[in-house]
Amino acid sequence: MLQTRAAAPRRLIVAITGATGAIYGVRLLETLRRLGGVESHLLVSGAGWLNIQHELQLGKEDVHALADVVHSVRDVGASIASGSFATDGMIIAPCSMKTLASVAHGFADNLITRAADVTLKERRRLVLLVRETPFNLAHLRNMTAVTEMGGVIFPPLPAFYNQPQSIDEMVDHTVARVLDLFALGPALSPGWQGLRGAPD
Repeated sequence: MLQTRAAAPRRLIVAITGATGAIYGVRLLETLRRLGGVESHLLVSGAGWLNIQHELQLGKEDVHALADVVHSVRDVGASIASGSFATDGMIIAPCSMKTLASVAHGFADNLITRAADVTLKERRRLVLLVRETPFNLAHLRNMTAVTEMGGVIFPPLPAFYNQPQSIDEMVDHTVARVLDLFALGPALSPGWQGLRGAPD
């Protein structure tokens, strides 16, 4: 007799690496906590912690408190290192060029890049909020490679059509658009309705 398998809870992996823009990863965790219904798994690289402290003046305990599960980047035996552990996907926010290169070339040399590798091989959604400017050819080729493997390159570029009044509003809009890629529920970012009264 076949046994029915219980549905796995919705899970998202959030990684914060050593590029500017730590606010994106922290705001993702805050938004997931506010929405509920999604188990968040957090990873932070050593350089990621430096940026969190410098840019946001937050300590480890502050950020850990936002996640449901926290993993060490050195724990390559963690649950999220296996494809048998079901998740909805992974977001690296921000994603450094070093992490991008590791993902593009399948190094899997720590738990962040191993989890990203698992996400790709299981055909789950991987979103990289790459942060660098300008890009050199290696950066562009690595982004192409990740895209060809099914990943989504999502530079956190601010939108101005919604006339944001603060940096927080710009960050929130980007975070909403990223989470909408995972179809976790009703859309968080308003859809474009077209320009009103545009000249012919």
